[in-house]
Amino acid sequence: MRIPKTLTVEESVLAEVEETKGGRSTSERVNELLKRALDLERQERLQREAALFYSDGEDRREELAFQKASLRSIARE
Repeated sequence: MRIPKTLTVEESVLAEVEETKGGRSTSERVNELLKRALDLERQERLQREAALFYSDGEDRREELAFQKASLRSIARE
């Protein structure tokens, strides 16, 4: 579903959209570019989260402590 919305766009951006839209409408081209930009931001955010998750640091010490505790628990069984 499309919702009409008024936005302010820089002249240089609009000129580039007009040059690259081909046979599509300006709205279709802007929607395509916005979707790609949002997808790129989402991927970058996920990469940052993954890098933080797998990075060495305090979290790693907690992970090792949990592993040691788990091994002791398993050894008791």
